Amino acid sequence: MKKIFYLTSFALLLVACDTNQKQKESEPMISKKEVKLTSKIMTPETPWYFGRLGEVKVSPDGKSIAYIVSWYDIEQNQSNSDIYIMDTNGENQKQLTRSAEKENCLQWRPDGKYIGFIRNGKIIEIKPDGSDEREITFSGFKKEISEFTYAPTGDKILLAVETPVEKVLGKDLYPDLPEANAYTSDDLMYRHWDTWEDGSYSHLYIAGYSDGKSGIPEDIMPNEPWDAPTKPFDDITGETSWSPDGKILAYSCKKLKGKEYAETTNSDIYLYRLETKKTDILTQGMNGYDKHPLFSPDGKKLLWLSMEREGYEADKARIFIYDFETENKSDYSKNFDSSPSSIEWAEDGKSLILTACFDETFRVFRMELPPVKVSENTGFSTGAMPPALFTQISKDGFFDYQNVQSTDKNELIVVRSQIVRPSEIYKLDPATGESVELSLINKDILDQLDLPGMEQRFVKTTDNKEMPVWVILPPDFDKSKKYPAILMCPGGPQGEVSQSYSYRWNFALMASKGYVVVYPGRRGVSGYGQAWTDAVSKDHGGQPERDLLSAVDNIAGEPWIDKNRLAAVGASYGGFSVYWLAGNHDKRFKAFIAHCGIFDMKSMYTTTEEMFFENWETGGPFWDENNQAAQKSYAQSPMNFVKKWDTPILIFEGERDYRVPYTQGLAAFNTARMLNIPARLVVFPEETHWVLKPQNAILWQREFFGWLEKYLN
Repeated sequence: MKKIFYLTSFALLLVACDTNQKQKESEPMISKKEVKLTSKIMTPETPWYFGRLGEVKVSPDGKSIAYIVSWYDIEQNQSNSDIYIMDTNGENQKQLTRSAEKENCLQWRPDGKYIGFIRNGKIIEIKPDGSDEREITFSGFKKEISEFTYAPTGDKILLAVETPVEKVLGKDLYPDLPEANAYTSDDLMYRHWDTWEDGSYSHLYIAGYSDGKSGIPEDIMPNEPWDAPTKPFDDITGETSWSPDGKILAYSCKKLKGKEYAETTNSDIYLYRLETKKTDILTQGMNGYDKHPLFSPDGKKLLWLSMEREGYEADKARIFIYDFETENKSDYSKNFDSSPSSIEWAEDGKSLILTACFDETFRVFRMELPPVKVSENTGFSTGAMPPALFTQISKDGFFDYQNVQSTDKNELIVVRSQIVRPSEIYKLDPATGESVELSLINKDILDQLDLPGMEQRFVKTTDNKEMPVWVILPPDFDKSKKYPAILMCPGGPQGEVSQSYSYRWNFALMASKGYVVVYPGRRGVSGYGQAWTDAVSKDHGGQPERDLLSAVDNIAGEPWIDKNRLAAVGASYGGFSVYWLAGNHDKRFKAFIAHCGIFDMKSMYTTTEEMFFENWETGGPFWDENNQAAQKSYAQSPMNFVKKWDTPILIFEGERDYRVPYTQGLAAFNTARMLNIPARLVVFPEETHWVLKPQNAILWQREFFGWLEKYLN
């Protein structure tokens, strides 16, 4: 199920690697290797040869780019990440770190003389030329540091540290039972996504800093039982912001617990004033997600992204700006029907640069801020604010832009990806919209491959709407041949069907295996306005699934598609779609594959954790017989249609998936076998909602393609 991400490292969305796992010292360091492929066609192993781009940070003077790349070793079943640097024109590329331990949380010191990062729970600094690597010391402070940022004044440092607050573990409650292994809870949210609540929370600490040395960090959230940054996906760069003078820290936090936390999205923006050590709430009464604070260059304004509807995690992220002089806060994006995925202030403070999804691609926009009329008598803004002016900077094309940052030459540094090409760093010229690749991390491997082609088409839905569909074609596609096809059911249920590159649901690999991939922008996806996104809620198993059938029926009508060799696959909400289609497909498909999907909506409601999600999407609890919206939702539960199941199905599950509990897959598998339908169950005891370990992921791919080859060929 979808989670909202604000300016989280782009690689985290795609890779989600465990940055704190220490590599065994006895194993050789994992780094880039020269790879000579034996075939021009991708294999399940090929994606694990790629270097995976992580955090990208432009230097304070705009002349250099520091970035992280992770490399994987299949035999060791491990990854390692190192820091690289280059000029903003792509020249003078250099590897800065060569450690067997992973680096993350990349930060430039404000004066640009050092680059800071986290290694093994400690803050390390290194000069941009690779010399003078050193650890920042904290007198008497022994806690592991998860993340950090420098204050723009250079005299303070902000830390995120796991801090014990409550006694939850059995051994903490009963010290005489040190080997006891138990979690205790009296309320909801005792586990979330892939971890159990253990009584520790991510707290923000501030300490004085001077040239590699720091004072004793002070917890600005003492004894508070909530996380900042919010777990599990937010990061300190995206969810905190220093005022330029270093006197105010803005941060987002969801200061709720238990059932209250589980039932709402109500996070807020807080202002911590270092001089008084007082914390004020900026977004009181704004009950949706309020996240990603960002001070203007002059410190007179604060921007953040705000969702209006409480409990709806996929609402439009409005661009709100607070003026400290007038104390006015306003929505500046009323005429912009999309949600920013990355955003920054222009140096003059009069415009913003952002990325947002339109027509299935993330594009770069400039947002000119309108002047606000101020009353001479009161000093406060008066009347309706004129609309902001949005201008697209990037050229249209089959690619996504993310993580936009400025250089010293008024050019933009961005991360660009395609469905068939992993993320790389590009330079974008705002005047022409043209972009040039800089990092070339994977050029040597990509040059050895015959990559698939793709096209975008628009398909009429059953209610006569135009639905966008990506079609990924095998390398050397020949219209005179017949190809099997895979319907990829999007997850979410809200989210983007864009040009992001996935290492597991790898469309380039699927197409390279000889399959045409059909990827529909069904009701619920982003990029076609908020009304299209909203249309999936409370209609699971309705129009969104009819959209899927419209897409596959349209492509199956092509002479180069073999209608007798169709499969439907998907994960999370896509897994729900697969289970639902299994009982409603009228013999269109010859095989199904579901990963961590919802099979029984009633048991999902009582065993998941984010109740706000379930309440919004289904309409409420199944026991409320007077709630027509909820009763309609539960009537569409896939388990209600199992009498019509007639097609082989492969099911993947991770035992540490608490978002969609893995028992959903067990129930679907058991049902299929009791109905004498060919089925296969693959369970990963250590994996979560995703499959992250190299060998597990390769096994996943082999099982995936083995199933398709068995039933489509």
